[in-house]
Amino acid sequence: MSPLCSLGGWRDGAFAAARVAAGAPAAPRSAPRAGSAGRGAQPHSASPSPPRRVRWGRISGDGLGRVGSGWGLLWESLFHVGAASPPTPHAPASRGEERDGLRGAAGAKEEVTTMLQHHGKPWRSMCKGLVLGTLLTSFMLLLYSYAVPPLQVSLTEIPIPYSCSSSPTQAKGRAVANGTRSPSGGGCRPKLDIMFMKTHKTASSTILNILFRFGEKHRLKFAFPNGRNDFYYPSYFERSQVQHYRPGMCFNIICNHMRFHYQEVRKLLPADTTFVTVLRDPAYLFESSFHYFGRVIPLTWKLPGEDKLAEFLRDPWHYYDPNGFNAHYLQNLLFFDLGYDNNMNADSPLVEQHIQEIDQRFHLVMLLEYFDESLVLLKDLLCWQLEDILYFKLNARKGSTISRLTPELYEKATSWNLIDAKLYRYFNATFWRKVEAYGRERMAKDVAELQQENEKMKSICIDGGHAVDASAIQESSMQPWQPLGEKSILGYNLKKKINKKHQKLCRKMLTPEIQYLTDLGVNLWITKLWSWVRDFLKW
Repeated sequence: MSPLCSLGGWRDGAFAAARVAAGAPAAPRSAPRAGSAGRGAQPHSASPSPPRRVRWGRISGDGLGRVGSGWGLLWESLFHVGAASPPTPHAPASRGEERDGLRGAAGAKEEVTTMLQHHGKPWRSMCKGLVLGTLLTSFMLLLYSYAVPPLQVSLTEIPIPYSCSSSPTQAKGRAVANGTRSPSGGGCRPKLDIMFMKTHKTASSTILNILFRFGEKHRLKFAFPNGRNDFYYPSYFERSQVQHYRPGMCFNIICNHMRFHYQEVRKLLPADTTFVTVLRDPAYLFESSFHYFGRVIPLTWKLPGEDKLAEFLRDPWHYYDPNGFNAHYLQNLLFFDLGYDNNMNADSPLVEQHIQEIDQRFHLVMLLEYFDESLVLLKDLLCWQLEDILYFKLNARKGSTISRLTPELYEKATSWNLIDAKLYRYFNATFWRKVEAYGRERMAKDVAELQQENEKMKSICIDGGHAVDASAIQESSMQPWQPLGEKSILGYNLKKKINKKHQKLCRKMLTPEIQYLTDLGVNLWITKLWSWVRDFLKW
């Protein structure tokens, strides 16, 4: 067998090189081992000295010459260079001499084997160091990507067109849709330019799935982040964070997580864009955020006891630091996501001014607690069809991981998130004014129709008709993103037999956010690297 394909060949050549580099004479191929019997053997008066240890990084100039000679031996061992060179004329060896040569080769091989055992630890240490260095480098890249704000770049100002429609018909329809409409919704066309401000822990991933499907259906242009599934949150949004962005480009929909920056978003979208967001009762949002992000908030690591949420709410200021890493997840998260200072005094007049500003900028503020009613209002605002707002609940948590808020804890959580509470109360009032304008009977009828269609889709698409634990999900493409250190987010299994009419729709309705973004062509190298590190370390 060729030494190139033989482990012995690699070993013999490598350690012959090592011997020469260390200053020890290379064992000749045909020299008999010291002390071996037979013709041609030379007696030795002293026992052979132990092999010298190679000190990597401390080889002198003479040693470098030896290294060159050693690598020559390695090359010869691997590729039979010596066998291929022209033969030197000499007398043919007898059979006895050949046997002595083989014995000598065996002796040299035994010496190299001894060296292999002696030098094995440095090689293993080097391999371990290489693996650990690779992991550390990857981890530091991730920390840099998530912690360092992107470079601020001054971009050329180019006016955005009135419409990003791909056809004049759509542009004309949009102008009609922005006008006054009859209560029945007649005489309008679907609005295609949408800014959805995706807030945390508010069922916003479910709304994202609705927007992804609608955008695909109408071949709309999304403004997607580059490298991640968010726009470098918690930094403020910048147009330069958009994948493939160039000044003057026109987009129809932007909907990934960001810290809202109205002026930057405004420069990215047409003038008639519809702005939408969603809120949640701050006490329950705080409980959900505390559970989901707890392991990436160092402030929570020192909390004693099993019920860390109750302990935190017992004396929040004992644990909370406004400047702590990821501290924004622990107080007034909605206000922070919408671009404001979540640590300002709740009694400051600026709080009311900011709430009024949000009301002026957003055409609809949805509420998680009235999700179906919110979708009906969204359908009416955008002049969509019922099939456009069908949904399955995505990223739901296992019931066992939800902390039950007692009335006392609920009041404490609300008081701790007082700015968010004021925000929620204001838009709860505006929400019901919109419901009144829509008509309560009409709303009840449309909500019942939406729920009936959703149940029908469940029976068509979902194996078993309900969500399952992450461990029971059969396809990796259906695995939702999990919080660090837990598998608390539920997912779905797609039915094996689905009629051809619904196959594509079922899969898209059940596809989690990260996988859907990949399907839409988003570059998620940072998110995928972080996922790989988590899987490798079993986080």
